[in-house]
Amino acid sequence: MFEINLLELIEKRRARIGYSFKKDEIEAPIIQRVQYVFRRGSLKWKDDLKLWLTYIAFCKKWTTKAQLSKVFSSMLAIHANKPALWIMAAKWEMEDRLSSESARQLFLRGLRFHPECSKLYQEYFRMELMHTEKLRKEKEESEKAEMDVDNLDYPEEILKGELARIIYKNSISVMKGVEFHLSLLSIAQLFDFAKDLQREIYDELQALHRDDPLTWDYVARRELEVELQPEGEQPARKQARPVEVGRKEDRCCAVYEEAVRTVPTEAMWKYYITFCLERFTKKPSSLWLREKRLERTMVAFRKAHELQFLPEYQYKQWFELLLRHSFLEEALEVVGAGMELFRDSVTMWYMKLQVLIASKSCDVAKAFEEAFSFLEPQVCLPLWISWAEWSEGAQSEEDTEAIFKKALLAVKGADSITLKEKYLDWAYRSGGYRKARAVFKSLRQSRPLSVDFFRKIIQFEKEQESGKMVNLRDYYERALRVFGTVDSDLWIDYIKEELSHPQGKPEYCSLIYWQAVGMLQKETLEAFIAKYALYQACSC
Repeated sequence: MFEINLLELIEKRRARIGYSFKKDEIEAPIIQRVQYVFRRGSLKWKDDLKLWLTYIAFCKKWTTKAQLSKVFSSMLAIHANKPALWIMAAKWEMEDRLSSESARQLFLRGLRFHPECSKLYQEYFRMELMHTEKLRKEKEESEKAEMDVDNLDYPEEILKGELARIIYKNSISVMKGVEFHLSLLSIAQLFDFAKDLQREIYDELQALHRDDPLTWDYVARRELEVELQPEGEQPARKQARPVEVGRKEDRCCAVYEEAVRTVPTEAMWKYYITFCLERFTKKPSSLWLREKRLERTMVAFRKAHELQFLPEYQYKQWFELLLRHSFLEEALEVVGAGMELFRDSVTMWYMKLQVLIASKSCDVAKAFEEAFSFLEPQVCLPLWISWAEWSEGAQSEEDTEAIFKKALLAVKGADSITLKEKYLDWAYRSGGYRKARAVFKSLRQSRPLSVDFFRKIIQFEKEQESGKMVNLRDYYERALRVFGTVDSDLWIDYIKEELSHPQGKPEYCSLIYWQAVGMLQKETLEAFIAKYALYQACSC
């Protein structure tokens, strides 16, 4: 590492003073010594991939391309089981050394070791297309310059991408999935000259994977890219745009409608509804297009529901869409239908309660009670919080507090932490500091608690005109008994409070500091000492 840093330093000094002489006498011996160390290290620790990659990074910057090619060969002889290394070496041969033949040989060797590696096939396919594009550009430039160069007379098949087509054919005979097929199509679409190859891949995608929902999804979305503007017709762009987009989306939906008839599965309906939701969320400027997208989405949800192809999460999406547009009656119907299928789902109960609250129904409290009788206590936390929030605006303080107390009896463990924080916040909002302090006293021995629970009561105390340091000290001490081993910020805040509060005792700071040093774990102790030193420096 010293030798490499020395090379970096020499390079910077050369750049600064503009001196470029005697590199063979100065840098070359250092580079040779570093290479010698790397060679010995790679022989002794052959399996250390990080060492090999460091060696390659050094060679890329400081050695010749021929030397780096040998390093890649040595590494691949040992780490042949890692496809990413074959790809790295082939890319370097293609992009840096400009040797497509060497890159091709590396890909072929890599595929002998990994005959079912999709990534190797994809990168090999991309490399051949890049190579073909390079040959076409060379030929075009030579024709423009009217040069007669024999070695640029490439066969027409090569210039059309026949090598890439062979790789495509071989790869799909091994890799059968539609995702792999689509990945090759997306690579081919990056090259304008490969239109015929793109068409062939697309046609075979439809032929080989006609029953796969992902194929239909791709085919449908492809319609968005088709230009529908008739030739010779040039309407005002601002007016034509929504109509054109609407037509494209109609064509997409026509494909999806055919898809759900051909492949009537939950997965196919999921793609259809996802497309409708994506288009709806785009918020066009045209009110007509926005309403059309909403109606299309609603129809898709209804049809999928009738055929019983809606999973639970899509019932939730449907419900949220209805609620957002104030279709409360239909939302209640959707929740009722979903609950018949997912009776034990807390999400379904939560949605039902939401629509009852939004419609200001008188059955809200009854529905909450019914939900708790059906569901397991450990999943009911969102419902308890929702009930308490609703009760705060619709019922008396006594009723809301009774809900919090019932919730704390039902919810145990880590889930109760959130509930306690909500209870403390509500107490301060409804009854002020005195109420919050009473709630704190009733919960302070009820574990588990959070740091935020203590910080809330500390903040409430500080907001009082006559905030007492004795109370703050009590809150900090209680918090530190629980979190004093892991929370360095809590100790720092305690020290700051003693120094800044009118009733604080600065002489206690030293004692608090040493208590922190004795309690904090090693990882947080260093952070505490650094923060304390910074605070002292800023205070001076």
